[in-house]
Amino acid sequence: NTPLPKTFSDLLIPNGKTNSLPIKTEELNQYSTLFFEHDLHPGKKFVLGNSHPVGNIIRPFRKSRQGVTDSIWLANKDEQSLEDFCYSPTAIAEHKHCVSSLNSMIDEVISHFGQTKIKAISSNSAQNQDQYAWEEVKIVTENAVMCHRLNSDNVVFNCHQVSKTTAYMVSLVASDGYKTNDLTVCHHDTRGMNPELLYEALQVTPGTVPVCHFIGNKAAA
Repeated sequence: NTPLPKTFSDLLIPNGKTNSLPIKTEELNQYSTLFFEHDLHPGKKFVLGNSHPVGNIIRPFRKSRQGVTDSIWLANKDEQSLEDFCYSPTAIAEHKHCVSSLNSMIDEVISHFGQTKIKAISSNSAQNQDQYAWEEVKIVTENAVMCHRLNSDNVVFNCHQVSKTTAYMVSLVASDGYKTNDLTVCHHDTRGMNPELLYEALQVTPGTVPVCHFIGNKAAA
């Protein structure tokens, strides 16, 4: 009985092709914003994009990566083809499966949980402002399958599950007062994350501290 998140609607279009691809740069910024779990509290300010903290504000540290997904996990290398990505080995603590239809997505999630009583949630970001602040933070679950839209000409999602992950729904307020809700995940097992990206973003190495990121309005859990 869960309403279908808007981000999944393209899966119902014949031939799986839409005018919303490739994913826009500002939407990629949502995927690639990295931060520490201890920064996830009301009042903390940040700018979308791969980030590092400067004073009390988390700021972008470089341009967003343009690969088929967010490049956070080792398997998600830049400049991979869609086929290479979908059939590449999974990272440590990760299980993934590419889906191109709503039925295959549902089947994948059901096979993970072993039951059909499942709730789907997604972000509702509609615009990209210069600066945001967390207004409210709520834990959603500690057992979720995240389905990310891949940046390809066809509608394909990477549904993956990473061990020891907590999902939050975060209320955001932009500098102009615009408010939105974003789904956020914090990974406690980061051994399989891209070491170059982690060091560049947060100056840490895989397997040391929990790392969080938004999953953007092209994804759901």
